[in-house]
Amino acid sequence: MTSEAKGDCASDGRSEPKLPSEVWVLIASNAVIALGYGVVAPVLPEYARHFGVSISAATFVITAFALMRLVFAPAAGLLVQRLGERRIYVSGLVIVALSTAACAFAQSYWQLLLFRSLGGIGSTMFFISALGLMIRISPENARGRVAGMFSSAFLVGSVGGPVLGSLTAGLGLSAPFLIYGGALLVAATVVFISLRHSSLAAPAPATESPVRLRDVLPNRAYRAALLSNFATGWSAFGLRIALVPLFVVDVLDQGVGMAGLALATFAIGNVAAVIPAGHLSDRVGRRILLIIGLSTAGVATAIVGFTENLPLFLIAALLAGAATGMFSSPQQAAVADIVGNKARGGTAVATFQMMADLGSIVGSTLVGLIAQHLSFSWAFLISGGILVLASFGWMLAQETRPRSSHEHTSARPLGPEVSGEVP
Repeated sequence: MTSEAKGDCASDGRSEPKLPSEVWVLIASNAVIALGYGVVAPVLPEYARHFGVSISAATFVITAFALMRLVFAPAAGLLVQRLGERRIYVSGLVIVALSTAACAFAQSYWQLLLFRSLGGIGSTMFFISALGLMIRISPENARGRVAGMFSSAFLVGSVGGPVLGSLTAGLGLSAPFLIYGGALLVAATVVFISLRHSSLAAPAPATESPVRLRDVLPNRAYRAALLSNFATGWSAFGLRIALVPLFVVDVLDQGVGMAGLALATFAIGNVAAVIPAGHLSDRVGRRILLIIGLSTAGVATAIVGFTENLPLFLIAALLAGAATGMFSSPQQAAVADIVGNKARGGTAVATFQMMADLGSIVGSTLVGLIAQHLSFSWAFLISGGILVLASFGWMLAQETRPRSSHEHTSARPLGPEVSGEVP
């Protein structure tokens, strides 16, 4: 049975469609991937330092991973269009699994840097293909719901990863790399077996034209999604990871443990909102939630930088996390609406993901410079302003959610919207 057939629902649009089995395979795989990354991330800088390098060299191991994700994303998008999502997804998982396990046996800093860089290539391969798979298998009227579960699997894994990592701390610095590598090999095997008979595994029909970047770039909603994903990368990854721990320690005068609590507070707010927002976007549309979520997240982020005590900081952090969850799943669902599930959109999906990686790299670099030369408050204020600016992009964009299953079908994903016209 095809994904479209499984996604059929009552003509009144009120009943929730049954989700294809592939959805649950991807969700479970995403959770394992994020869980393993959470195990590795806390020990990686210290593992690099044991080779006798400087702090900046140790942190560059993390930067190199992100840079390789960004640089290789266009090639990954082309590979998805030529070979299909499933093959690239499994290949990417295997590359990350082997390169991560190899880190445990690195004999020098340069070997570690090489293995992590290879891991960045594999990471962008499986993430872009995973997003492409999510788009292709999501029923038209449940794209927000699937996007919410897709995102929450990563979030739950990333929150639980550091907890699992603390339990493996006594096994040595190399143990997390072996554990993560093994977990990824298991995930790759499960995905390969579970999806081998899926219609997604079949070669694309000769008549199927891929959705290219030039097909979707004139679409105002797609351009708004690029801007909002850049803002997401800047604030949710760059600012939060690079500056929040320093703000808690240097400005609020709290211990390193409280910095971990602060990051967990963001994540809790995010997890609490991302699935309900996905459900709601299938009913009321993507655009309104994106506008409210981005603007609220922007204001909350700016407020975080002006808090002077821990309780107020945690409240603002919880609100910022919830607001981020409010727009993250509708944003993915909007891209799915634009690309559609009848053709592969590797380059369009890759460009969308590249904007988050670019925002993360630029954001993590600039917020540190802003905090150093101006103040922490200015860093949070400017980051909040970028989120608010992204909300204006969606004010100028059209709604992407199909009005009903019989009015808009996934066979016509690139109708009048591509020209930028409002239907």
